[in-house]
This record gives sequence, structure tokens and C-alpha cells, in this order.
Amino acid sequence: MLDISTYKVAQVILMARELDRAESELRAFIDRLTEEEQVSLVALMWIGRESFTADELEEAKATAREEATTPTADYLLGSPHLSDHLENGLDELGLSAIDDEDDLVRGG
Repeated sequence: MLDISTYKVAQVILMARELDRAESELRAFIDRLTEEEQVSLVALMWIGRESFTADELEEAKATAREEATTPTADYLLGSPHLSDHLENGLDELGLSAIDDEDDLVRGG
């Protein structure tokens, strides 16, 4: 199970799409997440880029926790296609951030 809400993932996805304008905001947002939320975000990105399968979520989280050598924001922002990988990861887990993204875009 993910330890981060789809709403927070949607926020990261939207900011990652606007990285040229929202990098510092995205870094601050990721830095404010709990360690468990950050671990889930990394695991979700790995599932989305097919480094792990949805069935390997717990293994991905354990790996993210054990192998963290750089700040999570630095690691995630250094990953090309971050927003796509996060969306794909949610899809693989049978989740969606579409409604949350719509709410955020509308200012809800």
C-alpha cells in the first residue's frame, strides 16, 4: 500500500509538468513530505518506469528506503519524465490522480 495520498501525488505530477516554473515549489513540497511519503513517491516512480512491478511495491519501498543516498527531491527532479512515471505507477497500482489533478487545476 502506498503511504502517500493520490492528492499529493497529483500535486507532484502537476508541479513536475511545470518544472521550469515550479522547481523550487516542487522541491519544498517534496521536502515537507514525511519519510514514508517520500519512500512511496520514489517507489511509485520506479513502478511507473518499470523498474519494479505493481506486485513488488513493498520491495520497491524497502529498496527506496535502503538505497537513499541523496535528498529525495534531488533524486526525483533528476529523473526525466517524472510526471509520466508517477501517472504510470498509479495506473499500474489501479489508482488514478486524474480527479485530484482536475480539482487542483480548478483551484479546489
